[in-house]
Amino acid sequence: MTDGDARPPAHSTEPGNPPAPGNTWAPPGHRPFTPASSGPRYAPPAGYAGPAGIAAPTVLPASPPPTPATQGSPRRHTGAIALTLALVAAVLMPLIVSVAAFEIGRGTMNYSSLTAATFDWSTLTPVRDWVLLGEIAFWVGTLCGVWAVVQGIVATVKRTGRGMGVAAIIVAANGPVIFVVAVQIGIVIGAAVGIAAL
Repeated sequence: MTDGDARPPAHSTEPGNPPAPGNTWAPPGHRPFTPASSGPRYAPPAGYAGPAGIAAPTVLPASPPPTPATQGSPRRHTGAIALTLALVAAVLMPLIVSVAAFEIGRGTMNYSSLTAATFDWSTLTPVRDWVLLGEIAFWVGTLCGVWAVVQGIVATVKRTGRGMGVAAIIVAANGPVIFVVAVQIGIVIGAAVGIAAL
């Protein structure tokens, strides 16, 4: 063997020397890997029972579906609005028109109107402001009554404040009758006061 044929031993760990077949090469200062089975074992934490003792994940119960009352409660204002409009048409507007009718009856009752064969519309000139108020009350009451009936029907069909919707329909349907009665009572009382003042 000559000097040129000299080679490092197969088990040499110097850098640059590839490992020989069947040998494990590691750089200088490297610690060999120790399998977990041969290394130190650590004590498991208290209460740990291993994979077989792992509890199943907790499954929360599904929340119950909302009841029909819960679904309709945020939209009960449909029936409430209908009932409010019905009260405006059947209570508030008749009160206003009764005051206007009273002033009309009191202001037009004079001797000439009592003896005239036909009604003279010029007698309404002194009370034209009250006549205008009565007309406004009539049209506002009509609009609120129609709106209350329509919205009350919607509330009844869709069950969004059904009780108030039914009440709104009943009250609004009687609104015209209450309005006419209020006008008649106001005019009669006003006329009686006007006659007494002659």
